[in-house]
Amino acid sequence: GPSLLLLKKTKTKKNKSAFICQTGKFVFLLFLSGLVTLCFGALFFLPDSHLKRPKDQDLSRSRAESVSERATVVDHHGADTDTFSYAKFKRCLLKPPLGRDYGKPSDPNTNERREKVKEMMKFAWDNYKLYAWGKNELRPLTRNGHLGNMFGGLKGASIIDSLDTLYIMGLMDEYNDAKEWVQTSLDLNSNGEASLFEVNIRYVGGLLSAYYLTGEEVFKSKVLELGEKLLPAFNTPTGIPRGVINLGSGTSWSWGWASAGSSILAEFGTLHLEFVHLSELSANPIYTEKVMNIRKLLNKIEKPHGLYPNFLSPVSGNWVQHHVSIGGLGDSFYEYLIKSFLMSDKTDGDAKKMYYSALEAIEANLVQKSPGGLTYMAEWRGGILDHKMGHLACFSGGMIGIGADDGVPEKRQHYLDLAAEITHTCHESYTPTKLGPEAFRFDGGGEATATRLSDRYYILRPEVIESYMYMWRLTHDPKYREWGWEAVEALEQHCRVEAGFSGIRDVYTTTASHDNMQQSFFLSETLKYLYLLFSDDDLLPLEDWVFNTEAHPLPIIRKSCLQDEATQDKTVAE
Repeated sequence: GPSLLLLKKTKTKKNKSAFICQTGKFVFLLFLSGLVTLCFGALFFLPDSHLKRPKDQDLSRSRAESVSERATVVDHHGADTDTFSYAKFKRCLLKPPLGRDYGKPSDPNTNERREKVKEMMKFAWDNYKLYAWGKNELRPLTRNGHLGNMFGGLKGASIIDSLDTLYIMGLMDEYNDAKEWVQTSLDLNSNGEASLFEVNIRYVGGLLSAYYLTGEEVFKSKVLELGEKLLPAFNTPTGIPRGVINLGSGTSWSWGWASAGSSILAEFGTLHLEFVHLSELSANPIYTEKVMNIRKLLNKIEKPHGLYPNFLSPVSGNWVQHHVSIGGLGDSFYEYLIKSFLMSDKTDGDAKKMYYSALEAIEANLVQKSPGGLTYMAEWRGGILDHKMGHLACFSGGMIGIGADDGVPEKRQHYLDLAAEITHTCHESYTPTKLGPEAFRFDGGGEATATRLSDRYYILRPEVIESYMYMWRLTHDPKYREWGWEAVEALEQHCRVEAGFSGIRDVYTTTASHDNMQQSFFLSETLKYLYLLFSDDDLLPLEDWVFNTEAHPLPIIRKSCLQDEATQDKTVAE
């Protein structure tokens, strides 16, 4: 009896202990599963930008490249927007990109001049293809190719730079050869030292414009792949990118010649147009975030007399020295402010404010009038003016012209006059060969003259012709076409050689000494701007397109139109 009772009690105790143990395990497992669910839920609701690693971004890109209709994504403002649709983009253009008749002018003389420019493009391209195919640029005297060290091992700069020029000129066999090279031979897996600025304006800009003009998916996939390779340059304490990047490893550094390891205003300030379009095509806001961060820092720091010096530390975010130039080192930063405003369909009020504030400071501190009545932009070195203007600064006539309509209304004519005066000054530098020097001065008795032997060269630059093109479209004053034709004749006489076009070492001697380089920007910019100058205004109309600083046309982004298109598509589907 007692023994049996004890055994029963022992068994009951064990059963009770087993039950308690099992219950404890169950509660623990229940708690653990809840904790895991909570963690994963928290991760799920975090913003994408905190989770994406390179592999995740690759996945995003492949999804973005799908041609099917995809789910909506959230842009950096938090608003729902459809991922990019080429068909919707085309419907939101106000005019056909190539005009009613490919921009062919009705005037026979103008059309003859346009055809001459087209022949020059074909001649430059055919010689590049014959002697330098796949290299970055043609050396026309020695009839071989040049790779250079600006592009980090990337090849075919002249091909990428020529895509849109060939297309708008109707050189379709040449365009198709270029497209095939991009499909089969453009290798982005390079491991060299690349200029972030040059790769962006030439390769990213060239591929973007080729995609927007043609809808060919190969250009889109290549440009999104390349865009990702540029992002590590922004990994600095301030987010201001360094100037040089290894496209393979992602390591970046500043130019050795840049003061105190600084970044250059014209380089980190000339990314906005292309990076906003990278976000448009990829549905990934990171590119826009990177350039908006640059904008925020520039807005925050103090600017001497309202001016933007050329050197900025990517570590401290402070100016390194007070050298201001509208030419080299500074130039395209200002261009991208007004063009960012225009490309946003005039919704980017911050860019507009920054541009007009900068222009006021430039007028107050840099714009000068020579004794002979020429208006020019001097350089500023810590308060001391250097009465020099570079060929690169001659883009500013066109820049001020295209911004004239959007500032204070009563200053519209003032800005148009200023644009015309600067363009006139740059034309005056084009003598006696009718080609202009790299830099010209307004001191020592000379006016718009290169007083130093080292400034007398011309490397097929486009900036003066660029301003002619914009001023023609804004005013239709026939002198701009006449000045452009002078440049065509001068290029033919002094720069055309048996196997292409070459820069010259001295614009003041009619016996040309050639530099043996056909720059890729000659095909992208100089010849394109000349062709547009002699075309009707409906070829790449300014109502729909802005040109990046390498003359690659990028479309104005009409968010409201794209959203309306998405709503209509949804209604039809329902």
